Amino acid sequence: MSDLELQDKVAIVTGGAGGIGTAIAMAYAKAGAKVVVASRKKENLDKVVADIKALGRESLAVATDVCIPEQVDNMVKQTVDTFGRIDILVNNAGGALFFKKAEELTPEEWTAGITLNLTSPFLCSVAVGKVMIQQMSGKIINISSVAGLKGVPNFPHYGAAKAGLNNLTKTLAAGWGKYNIHVNCIAPGLTATEGVKNYGMMPPDKDKDGAPIPTLQIPHEPQHVASLAVYLASDASDRLTGEIIPFRSLVSFDR
Repeated sequence: MSDLELQDKVAIVTGGAGGIGTAIAMAYAKAGAKVVVASRKKENLDKVVADIKALGRESLAVATDVCIPEQVDNMVKQTVDTFGRIDILVNNAGGALFFKKAEELTPEEWTAGITLNLTSPFLCSVAVGKVMIQQMSGKIINISSVAGLKGVPNFPHYGAAKAGLNNLTKTLAAGWGKYNIHVNCIAPGLTATEGVKNYGMMPPDKDKDGAPIPTLQIPHEPQHVASLAVYLASDASDRLTGEIIPFRSLVSFDR
C-alpha cells in the first residue's frame, strides 16, 4: 500500500458541502477513507455522500453547526458510534462573512468572524482530540488562509482569526505530539471555488492577446488543496507536525 493511501481510515471534514471541503472529502474517499461530512444543513451534504458511496466508500452526513459545542459533540459521537474511531479531522468550515474595513465592522460582526474561523476549529479539535488521545494517534488538518499571514484590509476579523488558527495549530501540535497526534495547517490563497467564481473575484486566465496566463499566475483549484490535505492525512507525513503551509498562486488577491 502506498504511503499516500488512506485505506479504511475514518475522516471528518467540516464545511463539507462545497468548495474545498467537498474536494477534500472526495479526495479522501478516492484514497480509501470512510468519510464523515459535516455542515449546518444535512440536505446540502446528501449529494456529497452519494458521490462518495458511488466510489464504493462508506460515508455519513452529520448536520452540524461547528460553532455550537453540543452539536460538535454530537458529530463526534455519531462518527465513533458508526465507525468506531476517528483518524483524521479537517477543520475546513469557515469564511470571511463580511467584506468590510476595520472601522466599518461592528462588534457583533467581529465576534461572528472569530467564532466561525477560530473558536469552531478549537471546539472540533478538542472534541476529536479526546478520541485521538485515547487511540494514541490521529491527524488534524486546519484550513487557514494567507490572510492569517499578511494584512488584508477588508477582512480584519478573518485575518485575525486565521492568524489565531495558525498559532492554535502550533500549540496543539506541541501539546499532543506525545499522543502521536499530528496537527498541521494549510493556508490557501485565492481558490477557484464556485463561490469565488460566482462572486466575480476570478482574474482572467488569458492575457489581452488571448494567450494563456502561466499556471502559477492564476488561482488554484479546490482539488489542488485537497491533494495536499491527502498528504497531510497519510503516512507520508508521519514526521511532520506544527507546520503552516501556504498554498497560493502569484495573484494579488488572497483568500
